[in-house]
Amino acid sequence: MLTKDITYQIDGKTFTGYLADGSRDKPSPGILVIHQGLGMSDHTRERARMLAELGYVAFAADMFGEVATSREHAMSLITGVSGNPPLLRQRARAGLDVLTAHATTDKRRLAAIGFCFGGAVVLELARVHPELACVVAFHPGLSQLPESDERKIAGKVMVCAGVQDPLISPAARDRLIGLLTAAQADWQLLIYGNAGHSFTDRTVGQFNMPGFFHDEPTDKRSWAAMRHLFEESFGPV
Repeated sequence: MLTKDITYQIDGKTFTGYLADGSRDKPSPGILVIHQGLGMSDHTRERARMLAELGYVAFAADMFGEVATSREHAMSLITGVSGNPPLLRQRARAGLDVLTAHATTDKRRLAAIGFCFGGAVVLELARVHPELACVVAFHPGLSQLPESDERKIAGKVMVCAGVQDPLISPAARDRLIGLLTAAQADWQLLIYGNAGHSFTDRTVGQFNMPGFFHDEPTDKRSWAAMRHLFEESFGPV
């Protein structure tokens, strides 16, 4: 496995992503990874390596150009990007460009996964990048879904959410279902019992936020569901 940091520029600002290449020098599907609300972290890099271990080329894009140092800092970074859709799309596109520029990435087989903030990002990418065969959103923030969205979705969509997630209310789930159905998407919404927000992150407990906790069974089950979707979309690697 090849792993390395990759720096790139967007409008004069430096961003640092993380590449994990498990292709063994043969054309392999490329997976874009979008981080949680704190920015690039060990959690993000670990997920990229886990994808590489499966034989994929994974690139974890840097959406902020910095790492949050507090909850308040994280919220300002999230709001600054989420509240500016053209900026969000530009930064995600830059990460996708780095991924597709890598020598062993098969540009005909692309997907994106995201966690928390990143989950919401990949749901947006599903609408603007039809070249993505599928996207998987793990515990995405769904508190600001629009009433409607006329854009269609070409690729497959999987959303993995915990029933105790304070950022994904039953009303938000219903709205998401309505939006995905209206977009004529091939979608799945997997709801896991005994799981809250950030169920994939072993370190989330340090923040002592109600409803935010790691859940090992849900982590494993949702990752297995993602793998099945990739195999369905790309075939064996």
